[in-house]
Amino acid sequence: MAGQTYTERPPAPRLAALVTTTWVQRIPPGTPAYPQRHLPTGGVELRCVVGYEPRVAGALTGPHVELLAPGTTVVGLRFRPGAAAAVLGRPVADLTEVVVDAADLWGTAAAAAGERVAAATTDEAAVAALEDLVAAAAVRTGATAPEPLIAEATRRLMPWRGAEVRAVGTELYVSERGFRRHCLAGVGIAPKALQRILRFQGFLARTQAAMATGTEPSGDGLARLAVDTGYADQAHLTRECVRLTGVTPRVFLRGAADTCACGHDHSASYAPLLRAAGLAGSFKNAAGGAPSLTA
Repeated sequence: MAGQTYTERPPAPRLAALVTTTWVQRIPPGTPAYPQRHLPTGGVELRCVVGYEPRVAGALTGPHVELLAPGTTVVGLRFRPGAAAAVLGRPVADLTEVVVDAADLWGTAAAAAGERVAAATTDEAAVAALEDLVAAAAVRTGATAPEPLIAEATRRLMPWRGAEVRAVGTELYVSERGFRRHCLAGVGIAPKALQRILRFQGFLARTQAAMATGTEPSGDGLARLAVDTGYADQAHLTRECVRLTGVTPRVFLRGAADTCACGHDHSASYAPLLRAAGLAGSFKNAAGGAPSLTA
């Protein structure tokens, strides 16, 4: 995997309320094909393989492995939970677990964005092409942020909040059935699935912070991180990790450490999670050189 890189950056300020992160991933020519393990994040993604038109990937509920050929460069961005529905001006439940051509949603504007990505001479210009596509779509639908109910529900379902799904719906003055309907339309997945995904993302962020301070996330360390993130115990974490990644935590983290050490930067995804959990200082250490732990 030498030379294979993945670098995240925050979105342009104009899209910060709709997009969590942007990225550029490169698989150098002459290297083996790279098995990219896409994990559930709660967000819809817009991805563009350089030389092709952009595609939209709906929210995942489990892992999906995509083999990236040598010489491939992928430019992408990830929407906040609920933001894609606002930008598209339509429910996204039919996008769950599927990938569609962006042209099916945005017509010739998507093809033009793909051409701009291919012609870009810098990472910034390539990312800007996708950001402009999203910004134009947001203007057409009047989207400035996810639906308030979804945004607040996402905040309350974060792992450090420890809220019960049913209680969150009650606190937001929506019935259990209505809460589920809102989440399926806005995010593409049910509230309980969203909570599972957010909790696992929180676990990965805490693992990154632990690794950055020299703590090995195994044995008692892994058990402690599991409880700190909201899992009942390490066995609970293991079950959820297998559900969301396809492998056990130890296997996943070992593989992620091996691949991410070659040049992955996931700081844009994990910084907000760590700050919200009160671990901003740990993140500063992580951003200073320790490999991030998502593949």
